[in-house]
Amino acid sequence: MSGEISPTGKHSGPGSSPELRAGHADRDRVVDVLRIAAGDGLLTADELDERLEAALSARTLSELTALTADLPPAPATVGGAGAEAKDLIRIEQVFSGAVERVGRWVVPRRLELEVTFCKVTLDFTDAVITHDTLQVDVSMTGKTLTLITRPGVVVDTDGLQLVHTRVKDRRTPTNPGTPVILRVELVGKKTHGRVVVRPTRRTFGQWLLRRPGSLSAGA
Repeated sequence: MSGEISPTGKHSGPGSSPELRAGHADRDRVVDVLRIAAGDGLLTADELDERLEAALSARTLSELTALTADLPPAPATVGGAGAEAKDLIRIEQVFSGAVERVGRWVVPRRLELEVTFCKVTLDFTDAVITHDTLQVDVSMTGKTLTLITRPGVVVDTDGLQLVHTRVKDRRTPTNPGTPVILRVELVGKKTHGRVVVRPTRRTFGQWLLRRPGSLSAGA
């Protein structure tokens, strides 16, 4: 045969090979890299949205590679063992969009928040935790600082000075035997607004399963 047909429908010569298809795991890895890059200030919110959309619709590995070609090498095995935490991440925002750390972001050892009238969300549900303590230095005015926990993540607000600010701690009781995997220590000053500590919201299906006399009980 003079050539084979590649997955894109083009004929490939004897010395060429078809482009490799991207799988769900490949797309997920690129999404992780993009979110971490945005968290480090390397991508704007618009750039992140544009690249995430392209990553989720990518069909080949070369399409995915192009999305991170201009970014520094990501830590090995982002989202798992071997991920490298930064010693310090500093976030400064004034009267702009929300600050969010969600998904499989790598928790630094220290986080400085200097934020004025911007909502801040730190979601530890799927966060990559490589050490046992995170110190959050807060200098925040207005809006709400929300920390979303998971079993083993403990939030300490005792070192935070509150000025016209309410703290809502909605954490659910945990098993006394649950090991502490991360202690989040809030220090500094929060002026006006709220500090909310809460667990991940259950899906409707999870809520049904936890109800007394749920479907399993009635089967």
